[in-house]
Amino acid sequence: MESIAALPPPADIARALADIVGTGACLADAPDMAPYVTDYRRLYRGSAACVVFPRSTQQVSEVMAWCHARRVPVVPQGGNTSLMGGAVPAANALAVVINLSRMNQVLEIDATNDTLTVQAGVTLNAARAAAEEAGRLFPLRIGSEGSCQIGGNLATNAGGTAVLRYGNMRDLVLGIEAVLPDGRVCSALRGLRKDNTGYDLKHLFVGSEGTLGIITAAVLKLYPLPTASATAFVAVRDPETAVQLLAEAKRIAGPAVTTFELVSQPALDLVRDYLDGAASPLPGRHDWMVLVELTGTEQPALDAALEQLLEAGIEHGWVADAAVAASLAQAQAFWRLREEISDAQTRTGGSIKCDVSVPLSRIGAFVRDASQAVLARAPQARMVIYGHMGDGNVHFNPLRPADQPAAEFMAAHLAPVSRLVDGMAHALGGSVSAEHGIGVAKRDDLPAYKSEVELALMRQIKQALDPHGLLNPGKLLA
Repeated sequence: MESIAALPPPADIARALADIVGTGACLADAPDMAPYVTDYRRLYRGSAACVVFPRSTQQVSEVMAWCHARRVPVVPQGGNTSLMGGAVPAANALAVVINLSRMNQVLEIDATNDTLTVQAGVTLNAARAAAEEAGRLFPLRIGSEGSCQIGGNLATNAGGTAVLRYGNMRDLVLGIEAVLPDGRVCSALRGLRKDNTGYDLKHLFVGSEGTLGIITAAVLKLYPLPTASATAFVAVRDPETAVQLLAEAKRIAGPAVTTFELVSQPALDLVRDYLDGAASPLPGRHDWMVLVELTGTEQPALDAALEQLLEAGIEHGWVADAAVAASLAQAQAFWRLREEISDAQTRTGGSIKCDVSVPLSRIGAFVRDASQAVLARAPQARMVIYGHMGDGNVHFNPLRPADQPAAEFMAAHLAPVSRLVDGMAHALGGSVSAEHGIGVAKRDDLPAYKSEVELALMRQIKQALDPHGLLNPGKLLA
């Protein structure tokens, strides 16, 4: 990439791009840009020539073409909820941030074809609401669904709490429209489940973290809307027995098993403090719990399956106690305890985010051995461990002691603990990023976990689509 000195002055960049998107849709003053150059956890702060808010794919194309011709780097941005620093520019960057929040239109709902076509700036909540209005379900569910956007969900291949049944975003998308680094538009907004006409190009952009193209619209899969559910908060002996309980749930309830979330006692304690003493579903304290939810259309069948599962769990000694939601409000209260774990950590500060996945058969060994290794280094750390047990995704997040400043804890432990935990997951055949992506946080460590051939192929794809390295520079690949 050309040097910063060769680029146009920031004021010239802002004026030119304001002519494309409109004066009111281009921010160039530092105070106005601050929320868009600072990440969700306030760990990464960058700089930009301007932040633009296009309303259409055509405007994105024109902005990208202008920047490409002058070698101006561009950072695509959705809801800016990345936990890996992937959606903000670098501190010394003269970049343009393209924020897609104004591209927030639901373009089409085809209930017969079970598809939903949306612009990339539609929030996950809005996409789910649009599907429900048509009597359908868009099943992606994550804690930031009120602010995260579909484009970002696709760019990071988001997962969440229903992957066990429905898969992650790669499984939930049929077609994508994306603007390439040179401004060309790759439009494949087809709602087809079978299209065997060569390379499936949409998968280049899913999980690419905005380094290959800017996703501007997508066709998403819809499903029948469940009309019944059975939810329980269950105390289990340890993660090993949780895995056994999951296997039993699959045997008894089959595809009705939608959610199976692991929660450690320190994670629950943190949320209860954050929510001003919200009630625990279970009396006493339990080292490990799972949130189980079955969904379908026949309430009596789901209730019977959940009862059978809990009875089997007690009989085998896997289950110590359980609370079954007796109403929708109670089920929502259970869910809130699980969904607020991430935000509680962010507000507390000093959380080391290890987002790993391991084969289900090795979850127990991983949690046990990684916990021992971390506590040997940081004996007072609070082990906030939770995650999507059904797909092997463990959010293993050592948290600072309550009496230690966050900055002090992170300075002493962030890098060594992250590498320790990631290395243990990798040694068990796992991944160091299950759903959060690589961004900046794990970029420099990626070569330790990817083969030379894999990295070479990734770089060749990047070179083919973005030879000047303009899109989201410094992210994913070093």
